[in-house]
Amino acid sequence: MNIKQAKDYIKDCVRIYLKKDEFGEYRIPVVRQRPIFLLGAPGIGKTAIMEQIAQEMGLALVSYSMTHHTRQSALGLPFICKKEFGGKTADVSEYTMSEIIASVYEAIEAGGIREGILFLDEINCVSETLAPSMLQFLQYKVFGRHQVPEGWVVVTAGNPPEYNKSVREFDVVTLDRLKVLDVEADYHTWKEYAGEQGIHSAILNYLDLKKEHFYRIEASMRGKTYVTARGWEDLSEIVQLYEEEGLAVDETLVSQYIRNEKIAREFAAYYDLYNKYKRDYQIYRILEGEASESAKARASQAPFDERLSLVGMLLDKIQSEMRDVIETAEYLQELTASLKAVKALLAGKVESTLETLLDEQIDRKEKRLESLQRAGALSRVERRKEKRVIAFLQAEKKLCIAGNGGRESGFAELESRFRQQVTAMKERTVQVGERLHALFVFMEETFADGNEMLIFVTELTVNDYSARFIGMFGSEDYNRHNEELMITERRNELQEEIAALEL
Repeated sequence: MNIKQAKDYIKDCVRIYLKKDEFGEYRIPVVRQRPIFLLGAPGIGKTAIMEQIAQEMGLALVSYSMTHHTRQSALGLPFICKKEFGGKTADVSEYTMSEIIASVYEAIEAGGIREGILFLDEINCVSETLAPSMLQFLQYKVFGRHQVPEGWVVVTAGNPPEYNKSVREFDVVTLDRLKVLDVEADYHTWKEYAGEQGIHSAILNYLDLKKEHFYRIEASMRGKTYVTARGWEDLSEIVQLYEEEGLAVDETLVSQYIRNEKIAREFAAYYDLYNKYKRDYQIYRILEGEASESAKARASQAPFDERLSLVGMLLDKIQSEMRDVIETAEYLQELTASLKAVKALLAGKVESTLETLLDEQIDRKEKRLESLQRAGALSRVERRKEKRVIAFLQAEKKLCIAGNGGRESGFAELESRFRQQVTAMKERTVQVGERLHALFVFMEETFADGNEMLIFVTELTVNDYSARFIGMFGSEDYNRHNEELMITERRNELQEEIAALEL
């Protein structure tokens, strides 16, 4: 199965394992809750999907790589204690709590989330001294004399022997206590994830043309060469930072992440060509509805790989702008809840100052952010949203300290600044909608209803942010080209959320 199918399967399995009866007991006893074993090549996203699952299901997550553990760290260290048996005192060996089990309890204490996932990576690379204890753990969820808390599902992962010399083959007795999922690299599945994560469009465009270069592990005269999903994602992040700093992206940089000489060289060459296309076609003019006739003529006559690259660049730009709008809207929705709480208290009998009430909101937000982060239950997008809310509240608190106005007048000024942000977001939404229309006009005039338009509309549909933007604000051009897509219900729901940005 591909990584997306594995993710869906694990979510279903976790949901079943955490299902309780009318007495609050888990329907499947702990001893029957077989740990899941993700078996797949390195770098295909096994760890990433565990983070997504925990965040989407509101569960805590504790991750460990078993290659780092010895018998002592996993099972705990021995110590001597005194116990009484039949009226006689004896020295008895006990064990401290396992570092792994202790981390689970720490996550519970830190985040206040009592159910979660314990993810043990490289499970088939455990040391020889620890291997005999794994059988007991896999069945009873026990390290030493300490058990994984109830409500925690165990998921493990590892590489097949051909990828890792340290792998220990599991025997039938061990495998019979696991739910084994064989996971393979799949570009189309990864592309959906990549679109949501903002992977550089040069990488996606290149892989659209060279899908066979997405994942490859080979033996060569110089040893193993490898290209993985992890490598492409890490390369994307460093390339974006290099571009921000105006630094050159060359083959030397690419080859640090893409460990295949031929593919690294080809991508570096394509990256240069990609930037040349961006300059030649003047992407910003197309988005402003000012595409030149020469650009349209060149695009219509260009080779397919050039046309595909152009469509990818246009999509990347408009989707990043749509993403900014959606994230801003969600931030403002979250901020609305905090400001409504402050307003309600001001309208009541409380004598607290506006500064104090804002400080209370900041403290509550910061504690929640810290607890969710420590529990591993917060995505990067959610973390950014929470920090934006905290930053707004902190800025308003500083203004309260500097000003001399009363509670009501101070909040009125705060509300005015909030409404300015809402107005700016709505104006930006209109602008992005106009730019989307300009892109459709360019596509229609240049490619008519050819494959390029099909690719364009399809990518708008499958990308989470562009689909949500269109669902929220509509697009006559999109609907005309995709009449069979039913998004009215979702659009109405999202429009209600925007309308709720009122204090």
